[in-house]
Amino acid sequence: MNLKGKKAAVLGLSIEGVATTRYLLKAGARVTVCDQNLPQELEENLKKIKVDEVLLQLGQNYLKNLNQFEILFRTPGMPLWHPELIIAKKAGVQISSQTKLFFDLCPCPIIGVTGTKGKGTTASLIFEILKTAGKNVFLGGNIGNAPTDFLDKLTSNSWVVLELSSFQLEDLKASPHLAVILNITSDHLFSVASDNPNYHLSQKDYLKAKENIVKYQKKKDYAVLNFDYQISRNFSQLSQGQIYYFSKKKKVKGAYVQNNRLFLNENLIGKTKNLILPGAHNWENVTAAICVAFLADVPISAIKKAVFDFKGLEHRLEFLREMEGIRYYNDSFSTTPETAIAAIRAFKKPIILIAGGSEKGLDYAELGKEIANSSVKTLILIGQIAGKIEKAVLNNQQSAISNQQLKIIKNLKTMKEIVKVATHNAELGDVVVLSPASASFDMFKNYKERGRQFKNEVAKI
Repeated sequence: MNLKGKKAAVLGLSIEGVATTRYLLKAGARVTVCDQNLPQELEENLKKIKVDEVLLQLGQNYLKNLNQFEILFRTPGMPLWHPELIIAKKAGVQISSQTKLFFDLCPCPIIGVTGTKGKGTTASLIFEILKTAGKNVFLGGNIGNAPTDFLDKLTSNSWVVLELSSFQLEDLKASPHLAVILNITSDHLFSVASDNPNYHLSQKDYLKAKENIVKYQKKKDYAVLNFDYQISRNFSQLSQGQIYYFSKKKKVKGAYVQNNRLFLNENLIGKTKNLILPGAHNWENVTAAICVAFLADVPISAIKKAVFDFKGLEHRLEFLREMEGIRYYNDSFSTTPETAIAAIRAFKKPIILIAGGSEKGLDYAELGKEIANSSVKTLILIGQIAGKIEKAVLNNQQSAISNQQLKIIKNLKTMKEIVKVATHNAELGDVVVLSPASASFDMFKNYKERGRQFKNEVAKI
């Protein structure tokens, strides 16, 4: 893509927007930054670009006259169905993104990872395995590292691991050399905040966006699919590449768990009990990473070392501390019922569960059933959907085979109060788990702030 002299607009000065702006300026494009925020709200990010070399179109009318540009680079927070984008496209303006740009320019193999949850952990573990093997590897994408920032460091011998969200995939016209598809459920079907309108109009649109990760693969490429879920297995029909699988239940062509042991084809990698990552749901992420590493020609010795040394990511069922026999875990990244269910199943000991947050349009019936029949002994409900989760739990308590003594606590307003009450209700051998199963925007800026506040309060105990 020849960008020199092109009239380009960057829609949204996020982390991606900053990186895209820097790259476009370096490539000689004439850049306008468009963002709904005012200069004082963008102060930190404006410091990261050469403001005197760009035009700024900020505030309420930031999307005005988009048809005056030759090419637009949208942030993942800008939905393709936005009326202004549709008007610009009809006028002949090219719609692109950082992800599309990177795929056009990347000189080395890309490993792309997608799914509803677990893609950050899986992408990070793949990165660690390849790094342990001595490969020149880079990690980016939805995980927070803008890939154009390391584009100049890449050679044909490098490897790039990208965590790819549905919003990054939805208009992509290329697929990675190695595509990983984890479990796919429902997500991003509801506006989670007034200033964050990006969501898919239907489950069909959400799934269609994910399909681009394999849709453009060629025969020399690989698709690594979660065998345990029909939707993921169906991706085999969309790829022209070679198909491999991973499973926590069944022996497959690839990596799998059998009798609590991890295998790569016929090779024993080790026992699941020796993983630092808690929970059987993480076996899916681990087997996916093992299979990818094998296809990237990583020696088994490097795979073993990296897998059993990996501690996971911040805010993903992150162990914080043990105090007076009580263990605390931060799973603030849990924004769906499925991830909270996985967190509950990760522990056999009694659980004090902190759940709830802002409305995301999700169904909590299965989570209610899980809580009612689990080792959760105290349920602390917070945020807008506290009542929704409570109703789902109570609807299942009559038929629950266990947990008749479940205690439900509501109406706590601060993280300090939440942690204090959780600790008061915990006993020797219990685990306290923050796994909200929902977005954070009613009480916190984002899931990271929610997790940081929880960690800070736990540290004060």
